[in-house]
Amino acid sequence: MTFRVVADLDLCQGHQMCTGEAPDVFDFDDDADVVVVLDERPDESLRSDVRAAVQYCPAMALAMEEE
Repeated sequence: MTFRVVADLDLCQGHQMCTGEAPDVFDFDDDADVVVVLDERPDESLRSDVRAAVQYCPAMALAMEEE
């Protein structure tokens, strides 16, 4: 089963917790002050890192959608 990463840029508050949890999947745009999803459909091996990023996002701006 694959999954897709979704970021709600309207909710993102720029805490950057996601970049620490899953740096291969998330980056940060300093100018826009929002998360950047580097890989919308990351490899299954990154699932736990992405799950942690979603869980620890203070703004609840991230989600994982199963495909």
